[in-house]
Amino acid sequence: MTIRRLTLSSLLAAATLVLSACGDKPQEMNGAGVKQDGAPYQGVGQSQYTQTGWKAGDKASWEQQLKSRAQYGQNDYTRMGNSK
Repeated sequence: MTIRRLTLSSLLAAATLVLSACGDKPQEMNGAGVKQDGAPYQGVGQSQYTQTGWKAGDKASWEQQLKSRAQYGQNDYTRMGNSK
């Protein structure tokens, strides 16, 4: 009798878990629509984290900063020198 009760309770628990997954409600944006990001060079204005000499909205300055960071800040060959 206890084995039958254990089997019945485990089947009931499994059915509860399976059916609980069906109750998920769809997640939708509430009328806000799709928010488009601005151009990355627009920035957030001047703060303590911006590079000195860069002004928000200056695309040419933004591209120059990216080029110099890629060349000098993230290129291990130029940072460590030619050690061949």
